[in-house]
Amino acid sequence: MKKLFWMIAVVFAMTALAACNSGADKKEVEKPKTVQKKVEPLEAVLDVPEKAAVNENIAMKATVSQGDEKVADADEVKFEVWEEGKKEESKMIKAKNNKDGTYEAKTAFDHDGLFTVQVHVQARDLHTMPLKPVTVGKGVTEDHHEHEKQAGHSHDHGEHAEGFAMHFMEPENVKANVPTSLTVHLQMKEAPLAKAQVRYEIWNKANPDKHDWVDVKETKPGEYSGAYTFAAAGEFTVKVHVENKEGLHEHEDHQVKVAQ
Repeated sequence: MKKLFWMIAVVFAMTALAACNSGADKKEVEKPKTVQKKVEPLEAVLDVPEKAAVNENIAMKATVSQGDEKVADADEVKFEVWEEGKKEESKMIKAKNNKDGTYEAKTAFDHDGLFTVQVHVQARDLHTMPLKPVTVGKGVTEDHHEHEKQAGHSHDHGEHAEGFAMHFMEPENVKANVPTSLTVHLQMKEAPLAKAQVRYEIWNKANPDKHDWVDVKETKPGEYSGAYTFAAAGEFTVKVHVENKEGLHEHEDHQVKVAQ
């Protein structure tokens, strides 16, 4: 009987020891936890004069940084310039990279008015787009404001809520029956606008009664993308609709040319 008791005790002890060793082995093979490094936001300081004379060449400069590091390897830097109430007529000017974190270009204005200069910076999978106003010559007169009202310029076409900015990345080499990625960047007070509800409304000028709707996903803070297949060649309108829980409701039209 005693012999049986000791045999059972030995088996129990060996089982317990094996379990302990197994637990130790598991602890040894556990991989160390990886700590995600915080991604510093992309920042651009836009430098343009507050006032300019008609036909005066003015310098536009953007200093781009990420944390304490100057960004000299931006993928793309462009300056967008438009007159108040006429953003749909804006012009894009490619910036020169000075290889020291600064990017420059020049422009001129051929008449009095209130203009906006906005820099679009794409670097390290991040996007930023600060803007500043420039008063040219005498600026905007009361007669100009009255003319704008009579011409029908409104918030629907060119003017956004204060602090809001939108940049639709115009796709290149778009072909019919081939899926195309459509991306838009949104900012509020120069910070990425996250968790917005974004949709594209798309139609062809040849068939204006048929409108398609595309739900867009936020791929990173402030960046929204969705795919769409254009069914035919021609000129299409992509209207970007933006809403959020704070009551924001913005929309902007963009033209996309589709090849066969």
